[in-house]
Formats: sequence, structure tokens, C-alpha cells
Amino acid sequence: MPTSFVPYEPNQTFLLPPSPSEWLAEDHLVYFVSEIIDRLELGKFYARYEGDGRRNQPYDPALLVKVLVYGYASGVFSSRKLARKLYEDVAFRMLGAGNFPSHRTICEFRMKHLPELRELFVAVARLAKELGLVKLGTVALDGTKVKAHASKHKAMSYGRMKEQEQKLKAEIEALLERARQTDAQEDAQWGADQSEEPLPQELKRRQDRLAKIEAAKQRLEERQAQADRDKGRHPDDEQRRGDGAGRPFKRPFGVPQDKAQDNFSDPQSRIMKMGGSIEQCYNAQAVVDADSQLIVAIGLGNNAADNEQLVPMVDAVKNNFGLLPKRVLGDAGFRSEDGFAKLATQKYEGMEVLVALGREGKKQTAMDASKYPATVRMAERLASEQGQAYYRRRKAIVEPVFGWIKHAMGFRQFSLRGIEKVAGEWGLVCLALNLRRMWALQL
Repeated sequence: MPTSFVPYEPNQTFLLPPSPSEWLAEDHLVYFVSEIIDRLELGKFYARYEGDGRRNQPYDPALLVKVLVYGYASGVFSSRKLARKLYEDVAFRMLGAGNFPSHRTICEFRMKHLPELRELFVAVARLAKELGLVKLGTVALDGTKVKAHASKHKAMSYGRMKEQEQKLKAEIEALLERARQTDAQEDAQWGADQSEEPLPQELKRRQDRLAKIEAAKQRLEERQAQADRDKGRHPDDEQRRGDGAGRPFKRPFGVPQDKAQDNFSDPQSRIMKMGGSIEQCYNAQAVVDADSQLIVAIGLGNNAADNEQLVPMVDAVKNNFGLLPKRVLGDAGFRSEDGFAKLATQKYEGMEVLVALGREGKKQTAMDASKYPATVRMAERLASEQGQAYYRRRKAIVEPVFGWIKHAMGFRQFSLRGIEKVAGEWGLVCLALNLRRMWALQL
């Protein structure tokens, strides 16, 4: 008896139009993302299109928000890949509902609406609080280095800039002198009425390179000048004040060290240690709720150190929810006498802070209570049995979240440049992760 197969007719047309809702399982992530975004207030996205008199109909902002959020949640970050997925992927086609915006449309929408997308992160976090997923009992904060959209090979040190600046100026002057001699010879032979030739590419290339180096050199000098002002220096100071000896400073005001670097691709990114290598990065911050492991506050900066982020991240939680968490856990990177002192004021009353003072297992040196009173109090809290029990939870609360972002979602490098745009993209990443986490918790 011959084997009977299930009917297979690839060229068979549908007798009745299929419903997109039947293409995927009912509990698929894409339906959850779509339903949550439909519950959010998207008025600011629509406001840009009100009354501008355009002839062509724009794509519905809700569609583009869903495509971006679901794209990031499923590990698709490129606008070109997102546009292709709208044709090739069943989940994206369900979101598109017959619409196929181009990659340029998706890219422009993301660039224009980064602040609104960052606000959606807060809206989803508040929704999770209303649903009882976020408790704000214990939270843990941490930072992670994420690669910038810039190569470390496009960076140059201040010392190298000075060398290249002088070299390029000499080369440009030599090329200009050669051009002047050539012009004089041609004028003598053909007359001075001939039209001028455009700048040779060789000369233009060097002039463009010199302009970039001079701009980068100026950025480094401005950055150093601000750092010197923060330390109490003045533009006209030449000697140390108040030390009695009147010794000169190692460097004049506003002059960076020769090893200070600036990147030509993304000047606001910084060279940071990332694992076992040195990369061009940003420092992304997150505060994570212990009960749900949802991100409740975010931040981003270009300083590799975390110690200045302790108070701002606690304030971010308060701004997002209108109340403080009961307990905050942080690793030794957030250690700061000034930060500990601020969090001990009446403004933060009722909140317990536990921040490590050094690496685990490493013996700490004794501290002078008169100079570091807040740090000494922190050491006492950490030494207690209860303090140790609470702090041991920190690593299991926050570090898996960064693992999900970098490994489950595959987000290891920003797509945008500039600290404001990168901060907006970090908000989109954390929004996408929170929706994935909420979906998992609801299952």
C-alpha cells in the first residue's frame, strides 16, 4: 500500500483571505508588544505630523514604534534589516499589516523620536508598577561599557595631533608654493586671463585633514580647561597657590596631557577598558528591581567611572515613580564619600544604601572617621550580618540584565553617535528588554 502524505501544494492560492492573527501562536512576543504599545499614550509621536499640510500620507507612528521596539526586543537593530524583516518575517509582517516602510523612513523616525522613545521606557516601567511587577523594595544598580559607533583606530592623542598639525601645515605650504610657481609659469606662457584651476585633490585632502585635527585639538583643550576650572584653577595662574613654595603647575591652564585622546568619528565617546581590551565606549547605567528584574531607571555617560552616578540614579528612580526604593545595592565602583553623605540627608530618609568599599575578599584599610564619616558608617552597615545578607543579592539582581541585553538580545554596540542620541537608543534598548521580561513574567 503506497504511503499517503499530507497534501503539499506550494502554488495553491487561498480560497479565503488568511488572518494574520492565525500565523503565530497566541502567546507570541509580538502580540504582547503590540498590545502594550496600544495601551500607551503616543500623542507626542503624532504631534509632529499635525497640520503640516504634507501631500503624501506618512506611516502611522504606532506602526513604526512597534517595529522598532519589537526589532530591538528580537535582536534586530539595523534600519535596513528591519525594513527587510517586514517582507521576510511573519511576526514583522503581522505588525506591518501590509505596510512596508523603507529603511530610510525607519531610520529617520528613530532619529526624530529618540526623546519620545526614552519617555516610553518610563511609561512602561510605571505600567509594570501598576501591574504589581515592580515593588521598589530592593533595587541594584550597575554600569556596563557598550561600544560606541566609532573605531578606536579613528582616535588620536593630543601629542600626535600637535605633530600632525605641524607636518600638515608644512606640506600644505609646500604644495601652495608649488602651485604659485606653476601659476606664475602658466601666466607667463598663456597670459593672466586664463580661468583659475580648482584646488588639487592632494592639497584639498591635506586641508580637510588639518581642519579635523585642529577641531579635535580644540575639543581636547576645551575639555581640559573645564577640568582645570573644576579643580579651582584660573586661566591666568602659572604657579600653585597656597603651597608656600610657589611651584609651577606641570601643565599650563587648558593644555591636555600628550596622551589625552579624541575620536574623529564620535568625539563624545571615550576610550574605556572593556573586558580584556580597550575600546571606544559609553558607560550605560541601569537600576534593576529585585523582585521582577525589570529596569526601573537608566542613565548614560562617557565617564568610565561609576562613582558620580550613585545619587543621579537614585534620583532617577524617584523621578520615574515618585517614591524612593527601600534599599539600594551597588558595587565598589559607586563608592563616594560625597554620594554617601548626600544619601544620608533627610531628602532620602527611610532608604538604606549598601555600597561595597572594595573588591570582595580584599581587606580594607582603616579609615579616619573625621575625614570620611559617611564611608565609615557604610563600612559598619556592610559588616553587619544583615548588611552582608542583603548585599550578597546584588550580583544576582543586576548582572543578569546586562547579560540578557548583550547576549540574549545581541546588543553590543550603539548604532548612533553623540551622547544625546546614544542615551535615547539606550532607552529604547531598555524599553525592549522590559517588554521581553514582562512577557516572560506574564506567561
